[in-house]
Amino acid sequence: MGLTQAFWSVPAKVGEPDLWVCMSCLNEAFFRKVPMPNCPTCHGVSTYEAFSLGAVQDWGTEELIAKAVAAQRDEDALRVAATAPPPLESVP
Repeated sequence: MGLTQAFWSVPAKVGEPDLWVCMSCLNEAFFRKVPMPNCPTCHGVSTYEAFSLGAVQDWGTEELIAKAVAAQRDEDALRVAATAPPPLESVP
């Protein structure tokens, strides 16, 4: 049975980058959160720095870019779901 990864939330102010990249392995990217207690790939602790998606696309590996894009996409989907009106229920 796999363990569930826990995260620390990292709020961002307007204009600040949303993606947090592990600077030890340069292989993990998360949207406004960092895993605790450490990086799931290299187990580095406190090794994250914030970047925009554009910055990651400028210098990241294909794998890191894919993870950053997925993190951004997942967050966008959660935002849309949170703002969508609840489905209508039919009453018999």
